[in-house]
Amino acid sequence: MWPELKEEVELELAMLREHVDSIASLRQKLAASPPNLVETMALGAFLHGLYNGIENAFKRIAIHMNGGPPRGEAWHQELLASMTRVGAGRPAVISVALAKVLQEYLDFRHVFRHLYSYRLDWQRMADLVHGCEDVLRRLEGELDIFLKATQDRQ
Repeated sequence: MWPELKEEVELELAMLREHVDSIASLRQKLAASPPNLVETMALGAFLHGLYNGIENAFKRIAIHMNGGPPRGEAWHQELLASMTRVGAGRPAVISVALAKVLQEYLDFRHVFRHLYSYRLDWQRMADLVHGCEDVLRRLEGELDIFLKATQDRQ
């Protein structure tokens, strides 16, 4: 179980790193001027994909260590919350502090899915876009700790 889980989580992290790196030039441009409509729409899709990738890593952990992700209408919320708790045979995956930050990305994804993309508000997205590099670094660090702790239990 552990080698497969480690490989799958590391693959998700590598794809997340590539995803974040793919907009580096646009993020740099944002230091000088706000995005236009098309860029705002692209950044909305970027944030949507970012949280999807994070959630994919969590789903892989849930499949390997919890018998699968939660079910029901609020399963996205429950999956994120479950990653902060000690599970059967596993330590907490992420800190409560990181989960609070990730909740903002999950909330945005919900908005993105239910709003016409031309109606996105850059001011509401800006902190998420500007913070994505730091969030990914924090996630990588906490998942590394989790994987090492999990390996020690095998």
